[in-house]
Amino acid sequence: MSIADVKFVQGFIRMCNDGWEQGWHERNGGNLSYRMKAEEVEEVREYFSMDGEWKEIGTSVPELAGEYFMVTGSGKYFRNVILDPAASICIIELDEKGENYRIRWGLVNGGRPTSELPSHLMNHEVKKAASNGAHRVIYHAHTTNVIALTFVLPLSDEVFTRELWEMATECPVVFPSGIGVVGWMVPGGRDIAVATSELMKRYDVAIWAHHGMFCSGEDFDLTFGLMHTVEKSAEILVKMLSMRPDKLQTITPQNFRDLAVDFKVELPEKFLYEK
Repeated sequence: MSIADVKFVQGFIRMCNDGWEQGWHERNGGNLSYRMKAEEVEEVREYFSMDGEWKEIGTSVPELAGEYFMVTGSGKYFRNVILDPAASICIIELDEKGENYRIRWGLVNGGRPTSELPSHLMNHEVKKAASNGAHRVIYHAHTTNVIALTFVLPLSDEVFTRELWEMATECPVVFPSGIGVVGWMVPGGRDIAVATSELMKRYDVAIWAHHGMFCSGEDFDLTFGLMHTVEKSAEILVKMLSMRPDKLQTITPQNFRDLAVDFKVELPEKFLYEK
């Protein structure tokens, strides 16, 4: 048995490969992180190295102090994760202040965790608090149709949420709290991490204009499914806009309210504006 036979590691690898097969991870694009459960840490502890040096995260996440994460590597290709996990991904441990990390397993040919580590960890901290610890996955992908829409739609939470809700009836059920939008910022630093984590206090989806999308969820299936649903809705909208600039019919605000009653979800009224 190897670490690749452990269930959560298999789930992580599969999610990376599924994203690659969707076409969301050109070259070394995108990143994935998973906040490990205590029993999972113990399950793989025998594979840990004690040689890793402590390095600065680039931000402070005190509520994650001492926790362990499986993370994709900076500059690593999603298409290679399934072929050589030990060279492409890693497990990191955070220190007692949540300010530094060290690699405990993986990246055997050298490297460091994703350059978006500050964004991932700040989002993990926010979602851990907002979900009472239930959310464990943060996923960033370069979803083609969502990126395309950031060039033609107003960069507004209300507009993106409403337009994507209208494209598929399941959307308000899958992401009832809506979608947040971050205007273009330089990726990889603390500023974009702060902006994204602020949105994640209210949403499970954040779009980075002209760049991609972040999703948070309780497990790999739910998080991948959320990303997939939003991107498919965006694909429908792109196709619709390519046929004509307006809609002959659509789902109305009252239709959404009726849907919310039957599916027992709460839809914020700010998204149910009259056009």
